[in-house]
Order: sequence, then C-alpha cells, then structure tokens
Amino acid sequence: MPEVPLTLPVLIRTIRSAQTQAEERELVQRESAKIRGAFRGDEPETRASNLAKLLYIHMLGYPAHFGQMECLKLIASHRFHEKRIGYLGAALLLDEKQDTHLLLTNSLKNDLLHASPWVQGLALSALGSLGSAAMLQDLAQEVQQLAKTGQPSVRRKAVVCAVHITRKVPALSEMFTPLGEQLLKEQIHGALHGTVMLIAEMCENSPQALEHFSKFVPQLAGVLRNLVVAGYCPNNSIAGISEPFLQVQLLRLLRILGRDNGEASDAMNDSLAQVATNTETARNVGNAILYETVLTIMGIQSTSGLRVLAINILGRFLLNKDRNIRYVALASLQKLLQAENSAVQRHRATVLACLTDPDPTVKRRALQLSLSLINHTNIRTTSKELLSFLESSPPDLKSECASGLFLAAEKFAPSKRWHIDTVLQVLTMAGSYVRDDAVPNLIHLIGGAKELHSYAVHQLYSAAAQDISQQPLVQVATWCLGEYGHFLLEGHCDEVEPRQVDAEEVLTLLERILQSQLSLPATRGYALTALMKLGTRLQDGDINRIRSLVSIYCSCHDVELQQRAVEFNTLFRKYDHLRASLLEKMPVAERTGDGKDTRQADQNGNEMVAPHVLQVAPSKEPQPQEPHQVLDLLDLLGEPVDSSPAQPNPAHSGTGSLLGLLEDLKPPDAAPSRMAVYEQDGLLVEFSMDRPPLEPTLLLITATTTNATSGDVHNFSLQVAVPKSFQVELLAPSSSTVSSQGGPPITQVIRVLNPKKIPPRMRLRLSYTLPSGAAVQHIEELNSFPEAAWK
Repeated sequence: MPEVPLTLPVLIRTIRSAQTQAEERELVQRESAKIRGAFRGDEPETRASNLAKLLYIHMLGYPAHFGQMECLKLIASHRFHEKRIGYLGAALLLDEKQDTHLLLTNSLKNDLLHASPWVQGLALSALGSLGSAAMLQDLAQEVQQLAKTGQPSVRRKAVVCAVHITRKVPALSEMFTPLGEQLLKEQIHGALHGTVMLIAEMCENSPQALEHFSKFVPQLAGVLRNLVVAGYCPNNSIAGISEPFLQVQLLRLLRILGRDNGEASDAMNDSLAQVATNTETARNVGNAILYETVLTIMGIQSTSGLRVLAINILGRFLLNKDRNIRYVALASLQKLLQAENSAVQRHRATVLACLTDPDPTVKRRALQLSLSLINHTNIRTTSKELLSFLESSPPDLKSECASGLFLAAEKFAPSKRWHIDTVLQVLTMAGSYVRDDAVPNLIHLIGGAKELHSYAVHQLYSAAAQDISQQPLVQVATWCLGEYGHFLLEGHCDEVEPRQVDAEEVLTLLERILQSQLSLPATRGYALTALMKLGTRLQDGDINRIRSLVSIYCSCHDVELQQRAVEFNTLFRKYDHLRASLLEKMPVAERTGDGKDTRQADQNGNEMVAPHVLQVAPSKEPQPQEPHQVLDLLDLLGEPVDSSPAQPNPAHSGTGSLLGLLEDLKPPDAAPSRMAVYEQDGLLVEFSMDRPPLEPTLLLITATTTNATSGDVHNFSLQVAVPKSFQVELLAPSSSTVSSQGGPPITQVIRVLNPKKIPPRMRLRLSYTLPSGAAVQHIEELNSFPEAAWK
C-alpha cells in the first residue's frame, strides 16, 4: 500500500527542520515521488493539495514540470478553490515555450464567459500574465466585452489585461481605441488608472491612436488638476496626496501626447504648473509626482518659464536629505544640461556641494555633472573646487576627475600659463591616475608655448625635486630638463622669481630618477635622453659623469633602455663630433593653415609629441596611415609608395635605431657624390650621397638646403616618396627655417634601402613660405642618380 503524502503544513515544517542540504534533498525527492504516484493514480480529491505541495517544492528550486497537466485539470474543475490552485500552478509552471500552454485557451475562454466575477477575475489575471500572442488574439473580444460590461473589479482587471494585449499584439490597438475613449469618463479611479495605462500603451505603438487621443488632452489635464486640488480623502490618498499612482500615469500619458505637438503642449501647461507648485514634498510620494512632472515638462514643447521651474525643482531635490532623490536629481540635470545649460548653471554651487556627499554613487554623479558644467566663464572657479576635491577624492574617482580636468583645461583654458599650472597640479596630486595621453599632450603644450619654456622648466624641476613618485610628472619634467634645462642653469625666468640651479643638482636629480625603484622603464628612457641633451651644454667634468651614468644601462635587462644606452655610448666613443647636432633642441610646434597644432605620429600612427633623440619633421598636411605602412604622398608612377619616416617614442623605440645610423656613417674624409635636385626662389637643395661599405644596399643621402636671398624662408618641409621596391627613412631636419644668405643651411638625412640594387627613382615634395608671405608647394621628380649611388 502506497505511503500517504504529507499535508502542506506538515511538509513545510519537515523540510524546514532538515539539518543539511542532503537531508532536505532526500525529503523533497521522497515527497515528489509520492505526489507523482498520486497523479498517476488520478486521485481527484487530493489533486489540489498535491499540486499546492508541488508548487512549494518548485519555489525551493526543485523540478516540478510533471505537474503541468494537473494544472489544466484543476482549471477545468467546477470548484473555485481547485480552479484557483490550477491557475496559480499554470502561472508558475507554464510559459509560451510549453506545448501544454496552448491547451489553456479553451478553459480561459469558458472562464471569461463564466457567470461568476471571481472566476472571470482568475481567468483575466492568468491571461494577462502568461497569454501568448495567438491566445490573446483569440480572446481579445471577450476581454473587451468584460472591460465594457463587467462588474467594477472585473472591469479593472479586464483593462489591465487589455494593456498586456496591446503590448503583445500592437495590431489590436485599433480594437481597444473606442474602449479607451469610453472609459475616460470612468468615475472609479482604479478603472481610470488602467484606462490611462491602456491609452498610453496604444499611443506609444500606434500613430493613429496618438492622433486620436491628442484631442482629449484638455480632459486629461482637467482630471489631473482636479486630483491636485481635491481635498484629503482617506480612501484615495497616500501620505496626503490624492491618487499618486493615477497622477503619475496621467503625467506619463500627457508627456506622450505632448511630444512634438505644440497645441497639445499648450493645453497642458497650466495644469503642469499647478502640479509643480501645489504638490507637497514632505513625503517621498510628492517627490515622485514632482519628478514625473519634470520629465513631462522637459518632454513636451513647454514654455521657457515652465522649463526653468522644472530645473528649479531638481535643484531643490539636490538639497533633500534622501540620497536617492539627490542621485535622481543629478542624473536628470545631466540629461538636461545641453538643452537648458543656463538654467542648470544656476545650481552649480549646489552641485559642487554634492561632491562632499558620503554616498559614493551620489559623489560620482556630482563629479560627472560638475565637469560637464565647466565653460569659458567658470573654468577658474570650478576647476579650483575640483582640484580641491581631487586632493581628497577616493582612488576610484581620481582617474575620472583628473581626465575631466585635463579635457576641460584643454578646451576652456583662459591662458597657456593657467593651462600648464592646472595640468601640473593634477599631475602632482594624481599623476598615477591620469590618462595615457596626458604626458604627450602636456609636452606638446609646453613645446608650443615658447614664452613659457623657462617658466615650465622651473616649475617642473621644483615639483620633481620634491616628489619623484608621480611618474607622468617626472616624465614631463625630465623631457623639459633635456630641452630647456639651460634656462634653469642660467637662472633665467621672467614669469616667476628665477632660481639658478647648478648642473650638479640637475644631474643628481636625474641620477636619482634613474636609480629609483619607483621609476618605470619609460621614465628612465626620458631621463637618459635628458642627460644626453644636457651633455651638449655642460662642462667636460659633467660630461664624464653623464657617460658613466649612461654606460650603466648598456647591460640593462630592459631591451629598450639597453639599446638606448648602447646608442648613446657609441655616440660618445665614435661620433662625438656629431653629438651636438644630433641632440639639438626640439623646434617649437608650428600651426597649420587651419589653426591646429602640427603634431607628430609614432610608428604605429598614434600622436606622439615626446620624441626620441632623432625626430621626424612635422608634416604640413598630416594624413592618416595604417600601422607599419607607408604614407602615400604622391602615388609615385601609379605604384604603392613606401615613405614611412621613423619616429620612435621615448619609451618605445623601434629597430631603426640611432646606432644603426651611426654604424652606417663613413669617416669624415670619405668623398660622397653630390647632385643638385632643386633650385628655385633662391633656394638650393643638394643631395650628398654615400653608401656604407658594410651595407651595400643602403644609400645615405644628406639633403642640404641653402638660401641665397636676403630674407629667411620659413616652414620649409621636404617629403620623399619612392616605389614600393625601395624603403625610405626620413630623419629630422636641423631646422624648419632656411636662414638668409650667409646663414647656416638646413640638413636632413634620408636613408634609402635598395635590396634589388636597381636605379633609384624618387619624388620630392617641397613646401615653404617666402619672406613675402607667399606659400609655395613644388613637386620634383628624380629619375637619374649617379651609378655610385646604386651599383
């Protein structure tokens, strides 16, 4: 004889008393087996209780799919309590993916036509929660009829079920349009609430419904106004607010109807103003209505005064003690900033005050909005507040704050000095959290401000001397020491009180940076380069110290540092006569015709301002290029062109190294062949060609440009293109200005690799500005080179 199943209360107590998960699993499996046996025995009198226990087991996460058919049997029962258990089981165990789900349609139709409103209510609830598109299409007529003629409780459920139908099957919206119009006159607020939801759903899905219900805006606005001015009624009020849920739905519907509709917006402006001014904010209910009011005002074509009122409501939210309300206000103001900037700016002080909020999410939102509020007018005061926040902000916000200040300073800086000072403050306080492009951007900024070179190097030296832990700051400081360290050594500075520093102090700082465990390989690369550049301006005793420091890194484990040190060491030993010219200062960044700074790109096509010892001249017309591919300058003879200049980064130099160049050079007494390649406007460009004996496929060309006129020629640029069978490397020119007659010439080294040893061909593009101000561009084609250049 089979064991009798436990009752539901006993089952619950037994499972809860289980000491371990294994014991609970055993109890559930044993009881599930009893329930399955009872279902197979088709025991009608215990079906409801067994299904109730199975639903409890399902809630615990155990399999209960074998009870699906029992749900259908109970739904078809004539007993209400069994039908109710059946519908509950169907809602939990069935979905549209189950074939059993389709068998519900007939039972639902029968119950929708049932005489009892309780049964009708069960059927409507089930249909609204789990009805499929096909099922809803079959039963839409019955739902519509119940919404019109059913008892009040049934009508409410029928309208909510109609909302589900219009969401699931938008094509049925037309069927319910007359119903929505009829039910707008409903006096029962529960049914009216469902009606407003139904109309909103239809207007969202159907342009025809939107146009039809737009004419009811005055009626809807009147209902909303009546709710606001109505007296307190215990049955319809929450926290002293009359029907807050209905008010929210009405505001949402008005927002949908007033969107892009000026006439409808005008009809609701007065009612919205009344809601905004008469709603109590002592409780959260009132704040919810006001927030929905703000969304509606900003979502329609409202008047400017009403929009300002909405912004002021959000401003009051910022003063609320509830952090959730402050967060919502900050998020909303962020969205409205672009459309209503001036109105939002009035609350800038309150927004900045939210930076001190202990809640991290509110603090983050306040930071985002504060950064967005920065403009040309308030850049100084707002940045001061944000710098104060940056100093004490948590680590997870430092990066966002620093990056935002960098971007704001770049966009709205009132002067270059203020820009440099602000960025230095950020680097000093949060150098480890700044963006990757902070260092090259600051270097480019300093390099382009010739009048601030002395000021920048004094400020950076003082900052780095106090703290070398902030790596981006140290990288910029070492770069400036290499380029503009002579201002520091001479004690010359017009911006602040000059500070004369001995060469020994500067070398000591660079040595400390090189030896510090905090220094990254990239930072050491900057420091080595700075030492070499300073070496061209110091005495012999200091140069010996530099040579000693550089030689230490010739056996460094970091490949880039080792290569750099070996190159520099070779420069000292073999090519000391070239050291001063190779380590010249970076030229001041020029500007193109459109006013943009001319910047360089590294060998991966990324913008690069902090170059290696050898820099490539900035192009007048930079063009995009793919990584490791060639800049197609002139499409020489219709063939792909190879003209990618080597532009190594201070922290990541490529294989085309200084050492390779120096090893290729011949002794000074060698007699290279020469040829004139361009002579016009008083300029003469000559090529001096040489082939290293150890690399017969390499042609070294030194381009020398002289000026025979009485005025300087500015912005001189020489670009080279060769066929794809060659490879070309264009090194940096000594200057971009060709001095007048008697002045020093411009020199530039061109390396051409000719693996096939065929006659070279080359196309040159020259651009420059004459003393008269006229800009000149000229293309020269070279098809005849001396045989010594390639045989």
